[in-house]
Amino acid sequence: MNESKLRKELESRLQKSGRVFIYNREKENFRIENEETGKGIDVSLPGIVAKWHTQKEKAIDEVVYYVEEALQVMGKEQQVAGSEKKIYPVIRSTSFPTESDEGIKFMTDDHTAETRIYYALDLGNTYRLLDERLIEKEGLDPQEIREMARFNVRSLSTNMKKDTVAGNVFYFLNTNDGYDGSRILNEKFLQEQAAVIEGDMAVAVPHQDVLIIADIRNETGYDVLQQMTMSFFASGNVPITALSFIYEDGKLDPIFIMGKNRRVDQ
Repeated sequence: MNESKLRKELESRLQKSGRVFIYNREKENFRIENEETGKGIDVSLPGIVAKWHTQKEKAIDEVVYYVEEALQVMGKEQQVAGSEKKIYPVIRSTSFPTESDEGIKFMTDDHTAETRIYYALDLGNTYRLLDERLIEKEGLDPQEIREMARFNVRSLSTNMKKDTVAGNVFYFLNTNDGYDGSRILNEKFLQEQAAVIEGDMAVAVPHQDVLIIADIRNETGYDVLQQMTMSFFASGNVPITALSFIYEDGKLDPIFIMGKNRRVDQ
């Protein structure tokens, strides 16, 4: 599978009346757009090709599913008022766009040097990022949205799977509800984990559907964490960051693991 074959496969499976396909060779980006409204979805081809080599057709099936869901949502009007319990924060890379294709700024907050907070209205199988136009249209208070989103994320399950590698303990939160990475904003949850960590506490959000908490008890643990994070980052539908964070005194500080057990704080 290469990018050319993948693009043709996506065009075949997503072909519908009123849709146009735009390929940006320089950015290796494939866009599926509604011809009438100009709204659409951008898909990065290299990441899907890489996933195809390990997941085969499942990788393409997932892309087709998410694109169809997103395009369907774009064709409907969403209302935030009355749906406050469905608002959640979502974590994205700082390289993620801060405005929509129409130039409307998303509601965002700073998080770390590697990540930024966005806010989303949950729509079941997908969600819509809240932007300034929607907030102003409904006369919403941004601070109330922030508070409600934080409250809602604290209500989500924090059950984790545990694995021990080379004397280090790794916990994985992977419910696939779209907000696994958002649990990093649940401060009470992080504090509870910190209370039982015996070594250094590291946290990673390689993509939106996984949160890793590591109890690093020896130097080998950093190399293991780096390998895990890179693997998840490469396989996620919405990659966030391949860097991990040290959690200490309620703060998240990015670290760069150079290999051979060396760690460099950013």
